[in-house]
Amino acid sequence: MATTVPEKSAETAHQLETVPTTTLDEKLRGNVLDEYAQDGVKNEHDMTPLEAIKTHPMAVFWCLMVSMCVVMEGYDTILIGNFYAYPAFARNYGVYVPTTKNYQITARLCLRGSIRALLNGYLVSMFGQKRVLLGALIVLTAFIFMTVFAQNLVVLLVGEIMCGLPWGIFATTAPAYASEVLPLPLRVYLTSYTNMCFIMGQLIAAGVLSAFVDKKTWQWAYRIPFAIQWAWPLVLFPVLLFSPESPWHLVRKGRLEEAEKSIRRLQRSSAGLDPKQALALIVHTNNIEQELTAGTSYLDCFRGVERRRTEISCMCFAGQVFVGSLFAYNSTYFFQQIGFDSTQTYRLNVGSTGMALFGTLCNWFILLPRFGRRKIYLIGTATMTTFLFIIGFLQIGANAHGGKPGPLLHAQGAFTMLWTFCFQLSVGQLGWALPAEVGSTRLRQKTVVLARNAYYLASVIARTLEPYFLNPLKWNIKGFTGFVWGSTGLLTFIWAYFRLPETKDRTFDEIDFLFAKGIKARHFAKTNVNTFDEGEPVVVAAKRI
Repeated sequence: MATTVPEKSAETAHQLETVPTTTLDEKLRGNVLDEYAQDGVKNEHDMTPLEAIKTHPMAVFWCLMVSMCVVMEGYDTILIGNFYAYPAFARNYGVYVPTTKNYQITARLCLRGSIRALLNGYLVSMFGQKRVLLGALIVLTAFIFMTVFAQNLVVLLVGEIMCGLPWGIFATTAPAYASEVLPLPLRVYLTSYTNMCFIMGQLIAAGVLSAFVDKKTWQWAYRIPFAIQWAWPLVLFPVLLFSPESPWHLVRKGRLEEAEKSIRRLQRSSAGLDPKQALALIVHTNNIEQELTAGTSYLDCFRGVERRRTEISCMCFAGQVFVGSLFAYNSTYFFQQIGFDSTQTYRLNVGSTGMALFGTLCNWFILLPRFGRRKIYLIGTATMTTFLFIIGFLQIGANAHGGKPGPLLHAQGAFTMLWTFCFQLSVGQLGWALPAEVGSTRLRQKTVVLARNAYYLASVIARTLEPYFLNPLKWNIKGFTGFVWGSTGLLTFIWAYFRLPETKDRTFDEIDFLFAKGIKARHFAKTNVNTFDEGEPVVVAAKRI
């Protein structure tokens, strides 16, 4: 069973017990503990998701708690995006437009800055994930004051930028932490759970916005939604104060005894697992990566084999924008421009976000257990691209009928909701999970940070353009926007076909080896790898999907 120490490792385990901690790192470079690490690899491959939950319940619990920090960013993302069509917000900060008979935030004021988490890579390397998370929660509590009591858009923008710093830390630390403390069978579920927390925040925000949407002249209709964000630090800080540090971070710092204690806290003591197996595997992987790349700076993410891994991580995350998320996901502004009233718009938004949550559950329980990451990402991208082009073609028909609200415009709304469901079946989930898997363990935090910032950069460009596409005072192309994002979605599909590898059922040392040998993305799934053998990996029966 995966939950017992193999008999052939009994002698090795005894040697581990008798090795002083100060010399454990040296011993882990030798054949004895390489053999012991092999048992750790075998355990991870043999373990089922249910067994992993039973043997690592506290690892699951702490991942859930760390990921809950992302609820705040999800909440704010949909909050500020949907305030553009929010009556009270638009009345206070916008201008009255006679042609639409309501208040509009001008396209210039819709632009929003984004300064995020590059600093996080340095902070985590120095202080570890736990301390950085706790510090970010304290900082966020202070900056929320600016958004709640902002008297103009300048103060609100500064407050959003300042809040963006801790939000960026949460978004990049949560998937990295999950990938480091969990066994292989649970890795993709809890890294992508970060995305589910993002949706939870959006769903809460959608409900809050819907509750206050009818209060069109009350300024607290948009200030209260900002103030609700204080609830998360109040709950999460005292809980995370007792969380264990990532054993991978401790190994990289040479603190092996602390790393072993952290592993013991993550495993069930009665499960029959030897923590030194997991420790040996971590050190074995760390040693491989030290041989492949000497540095751990941001520049090292763009050197040698790491360049390819960084490109894949960044594109997976930025791909969420390229397939149209700023248009079809937070679609209340689009709904308003095609003729729905405020109440209908925000009710549709709640329904759309509910479909997104349902999509994540379908992804977890139906797709991920059966299909690889690459296949899900490719099929999802192709489907969403098709939906976007359909929305564009429907606009042609709608214009032929005078552009008035009717079945064709309502069909556009329906396809945006179908797009949302498909997004969370595929790219929405995997955009979070893949960067945490693809980056090397020594550079994981920095790789995830770069990937998330690639997303933020793409979002800044998209947020700059999207108001111009839809705003009646600017280009006002409405559903034709589907052609724009359909085109970028098609380019994303082409990239993914040639560059996105399969990481399902691969341990981190195996992923390191596949990248080091330059295996083509389409051959990752069918390549045999033995990282304890100096021989070359062999590609067997490689197939195109």
